[in-house]
Amino acid sequence: MEHGGVDESRRRVIVRRVKTVPPVVLGFVLVTLLFPALLLLALIVDVGRAVVSRTPFMATRLLAFLWAYLVGESVGLLALLGIWLAGGLGLRRGWIADWTWRSQQVWAGWMFAAARRLMGLRVEVSGDEVLRPGPLIVLVRHASIVDNLLPSVLVARAHRIRLRYVLKRELLRDPCLDVAGKRLPNYFVRRDTGEKLERENVRRLAEGLSPQDGLLLYPEGTRFTAARRERAIKQITERDPERAQRVERIEHLLPPKVGGFLSALDGAPGVDVVVMAHAGFDGLRLISDIWQGALVGRTIHVRFERTARAAIPNDIPGRVRWLDDTWAAADAWVAAQLALPHTDRGRRRARSDVAPTVPE
Repeated sequence: MEHGGVDESRRRVIVRRVKTVPPVVLGFVLVTLLFPALLLLALIVDVGRAVVSRTPFMATRLLAFLWAYLVGESVGLLALLGIWLAGGLGLRRGWIADWTWRSQQVWAGWMFAAARRLMGLRVEVSGDEVLRPGPLIVLVRHASIVDNLLPSVLVARAHRIRLRYVLKRELLRDPCLDVAGKRLPNYFVRRDTGEKLERENVRRLAEGLSPQDGLLLYPEGTRFTAARRERAIKQITERDPERAQRVERIEHLLPPKVGGFLSALDGAPGVDVVVMAHAGFDGLRLISDIWQGALVGRTIHVRFERTARAAIPNDIPGRVRWLDDTWAAADAWVAAQLALPHTDRGRRRARSDVAPTVPE
């Protein structure tokens, strides 16, 4: 799918990037020049908060991550420009797409490494051997504002699987995601275009997956909250009371939306499905949650499970039941991880730290 499925004029693209690119580059220059003064101010804030409320040093951590993010975006944009120029100003599309994908993996690795080291995160991964061979449809849980990089790092970067992402169109506000994402086969969903069109675009994106490819979906559609769960179950009850009874047992995840999943199966017949469940980012819905130090020192558990396509029913009701049951199993696993004491999480390391899995 070309241009991320985004049908827009060149003028609109230019106007958006004029609004998003200069602030990132200018921000990098200013934060770099002012870093010593900003660091001193952050330390003063952190010492005061530590004395008053024993909060971990977050101002210094967030300042460092802001700088790392601006570096990643600025260098990434420069690399993407260089790739476009070396590719004959856009003429060598295959070559440009290949090197854009490579640069995307470096960008994702940089961002995740910065977050992991600054926040003192541990990552335990189990079952990732099932990611080979491809092609795959990968279903991922979405728990917080900080778990978006996990598939890029643990699937695409670690196992060299060229994921095709289904993303919300608001992410085009990030310059690197905008430029790189529209050069590669992805789909940026516009939520007001109608369900039928969205399903068709997901089906088209799933077509032609090679053994090196995968399609990534977030079946929940958005981040989990208790209120969103209740609202989703209520809506399902109005349409399908029988299904509502099945999904009520799902407590820590949102009931999965079926449209994108069914379309992906139609577009990629014969392709296996992998469920990527994770626990540890729970309760981090807002920046204020991170500001209070809730992310520091956490252990992130990630589990992959693969289902052969032959084990998934061919009829729509059967596929929906399979998805609900599979999502309920992932929910039960997440509940078990959340029930572990924090100290036990740190000791139970199948693979502590992502370094053995993810090259940096």
